[in-house]
Amino acid sequence: MSALKLAHGMVGDWSKIAVIDTERGSASLYDSLGAFNTIKLEPPFTPENYIEAIQECEQAGMEIIIVDSISHEWEGRGGCLELVEELGKGMKNSFAAWGKITPRHNHFIDAIIGSKSHVIACGRSKQDYVLNQIEKNGRVLNVPEKIGLKAVTREGFDYEMTLAFDIMISHFASSAKDRTGLFMDKPEFVISEDTGKLIKEWCESGLDSLEEIEAKTKADLRKKLSDIMAEIGGTEDWLVKTAGKPMNNMSIKMLESLIIQLEKIREKKEAEKVLSRTEKDTAEEVKKDEEIPIIEEEQIKKSKKVVTAPKTDGK
Repeated sequence: MSALKLAHGMVGDWSKIAVIDTERGSASLYDSLGAFNTIKLEPPFTPENYIEAIQECEQAGMEIIIVDSISHEWEGRGGCLELVEELGKGMKNSFAAWGKITPRHNHFIDAIIGSKSHVIACGRSKQDYVLNQIEKNGRVLNVPEKIGLKAVTREGFDYEMTLAFDIMISHFASSAKDRTGLFMDKPEFVISEDTGKLIKEWCESGLDSLEEIEAKTKADLRKKLSDIMAEIGGTEDWLVKTAGKPMNNMSIKMLESLIIQLEKIREKKEAEKVLSRTEKDTAEEVKKDEEIPIIEEEQIKKSKKVVTAPKTDGK
């Protein structure tokens, strides 16, 4: 419902909105909102079937395409995970299978971000976790911690979008990513047609051209990448050797991908520091414990020492 209200706020015409429905016809539950168009997508949920549906909507003149949901392209019947599993049966490992499936998934992403229409991509969500290291009884343990919800799709999908909202079961939304500056760091809210109108105004404002937006986005990403590199001890020369080109020549997609990878390296280094510090503290405690008995033993010997008075002649 949130996606439909957002879409109608942007275009104001239900006939210009299409829903690619992979959720067993659930879009029909909202027919009372307006006469929007629906393509019911059935398994197999291959990237190519999604692309074909998107192209069909474009050819029909749809101004907004709602894909509900993208999750089936990833883990549904005939989706990428299932395709990799099937291909991997005849291969030594899954890397070769991913080499064939990843380009197909990337074409699906390209169909969304390169569409002539606005695309609202909805995804199923699941609980996301991080592992925190804690010390207990002299041992370092990895303890999972809930950090919120995560869309069921390939990691990094939201980096491709202009806006990304996390929507709770209470229907309240918060901005996970915002290149418009309209919603970032703002209180949670319920998505409505007014939200769509606000986004439409931004799209038509003319304050920033696409080139200016892209340049600003690249500058922000380069700064973030530089900050992470400084933390982990990376250099510009190292980055050029790793990525094959200097930072100023990288695309938004490459910058975002490198940030994801370097953030993982940073997290690993931080975890190693915690582990090293814990091992050092433990070693010092052990050393301290070993010294205590020695000191106590010496003290005991001194306390038992007999002092003899010097002898005198017959006295």
